[in-house]
Amino acid sequence: MKKLCYHIILIICFSQQLSAQDIHVSQFYETPLMRNPALAGIFTGHVRIQSVHRTQWSFTGFGYQTTALSGEYKFPVGYGYDFMTVGMQTFYDVAGNTRLKTLQVMPALNFHKALSGTKTEYLSGGFMVGMVQRQFDLNNLTFNNQYVNGEFNQNASSGESFSSVNRKVLDMAAGLSYNSEIGESGSYYLGASLYHINQPTESFKDDKIQLPSKTQINAGLHLKMTENMDMVAELNYSKQGSYNEVMLGGIWSFQLNDNYTNTESEEGLEKISLGIGGFIRLQDAFTPVVKMTYKRTEIGVSYDVNLSDLKKGSQGRGGYELSLSYKFSRPSIELSKQFCPRF
Repeated sequence: MKKLCYHIILIICFSQQLSAQDIHVSQFYETPLMRNPALAGIFTGHVRIQSVHRTQWSFTGFGYQTTALSGEYKFPVGYGYDFMTVGMQTFYDVAGNTRLKTLQVMPALNFHKALSGTKTEYLSGGFMVGMVQRQFDLNNLTFNNQYVNGEFNQNASSGESFSSVNRKVLDMAAGLSYNSEIGESGSYYLGASLYHINQPTESFKDDKIQLPSKTQINAGLHLKMTENMDMVAELNYSKQGSYNEVMLGGIWSFQLNDNYTNTESEEGLEKISLGIGGFIRLQDAFTPVVKMTYKRTEIGVSYDVNLSDLKKGSQGRGGYELSLSYKFSRPSIELSKQFCPRF
């Protein structure tokens, strides 16, 4: 019975893939370019590299694995406080016993327009265009026509015709974001984006099945609660076709070193802290998170605890995630002496 439940879970998830649903990660705040191209460059520093690896339902023997990698480079343009960010978002996903593989490579460009000469306040517009490749292993599939007199015959014709088991399509996304500061010790951002603007074809057969456009709403709040404690709250809402997803939560970070200078300069990135928090995916899962910051490097570990009706089959088990982020500033430009998009 347990084995049957496990396979039911796999069938449900694979059917969602065939219904043209996007991947998701629980540490969504570590994948800004998967949320909104206009969130590129909204950080302290000039360069940021981020990666998230997710392993889900490995106990079934046909686990799902996702690895996302992104990079951003922010630089000033013109004579004022305007900036531009160039970046790249990639992810590689392997799903189920069919080995359904998805590879995405999406370059990004974002322009940050300064709205004030006296404080950090920016309106940003971003755009992404790139390639998505999907393929699966036909040898791991069985079909009704291959069951003859109640017995499976691997040599029997499947009766199915696939135009290709390997597809490449063009994909596009665009978004806007607004970020500003709260007094001298806080900041926030708001954003909205549209992914799959061109609704690329996803079917492996001759029929035309298009990937629905996805709308996302993003928000974040960063507050310095005390001299040694910070709080970051994040929210992401997405709607794709008939599917909705809401994720929200926060992390409280406790500073561990006394010589940290709270500035935006190169020296100000020498922070050492420990963060503890949690996020919830409504009607699906709760995700506790532990995050360690050591100077320019951040490492996060999380685990999904399934809360939906699938918990009977999954026994409450979800997915492990590991995130890694590294950011730094160019020594030739001191961020403490100028305004720049940050969060």
